[in-house]
Amino acid sequence: MPSNISLPSRILKNFECHEWRHASAILKNDFPTEYSEIIEVLKKFHLCKTDIVTPGGGLSPISKKINDAFKKYGWLEKEFDTKLIIDRVERENPTHKIDCYKNRVALEIEWNNKDPFYDRDLNNFRILFELNAISVGVIITRCDELQFLFDKLGKGASYGPSTTHMSKLLPRVNGGGGGGCPVLVFGIRRKLYAS
Repeated sequence: MPSNISLPSRILKNFECHEWRHASAILKNDFPTEYSEIIEVLKKFHLCKTDIVTPGGGLSPISKKINDAFKKYGWLEKEFDTKLIIDRVERENPTHKIDCYKNRVALEIEWNNKDPFYDRDLNNFRILFELNAISVGVIITRCDELQFLFDKLGKGASYGPSTTHMSKLLPRVNGGGGGGCPVLVFGIRRKLYAS
């Protein structure tokens, strides 16, 4: 992935950032409103002890916090109804819901799921991009360096090696898991932790 990502220095300092197919430049130039909203949500984000130690019961407190921040800007959970027609035979082409969607930008939050969720997200981005339903996919996840913090807080077992974190995502992105879809990735770093 190229190192000349088009993002503010504050974001590059606080998040581990990677892109595929010039995603940041596409966002910044073609979707300036969505770009600025993503930047604002990330600028305001802090990781708190209660976010980590509180059980999620489905949606983790961190995922909920990020989802809620995007909803304030009008981003919505979105499900697409997709079908393929081949020789007048219609076939379902199911995709899963996007966590946060606005104006052709799809954003997924993967805080502590099983790592195959990355395959699902990237495949979804690929299909929706090929069907001309989205232009860019964004994933917000966590950096590997947070494992030390989880262990220190007694939650290390809950955030195991087969859950979603950056070193599980990057090989999938670099291997073309999103197909031709431009993908931008943000990893939450330890420096965002404010006990």
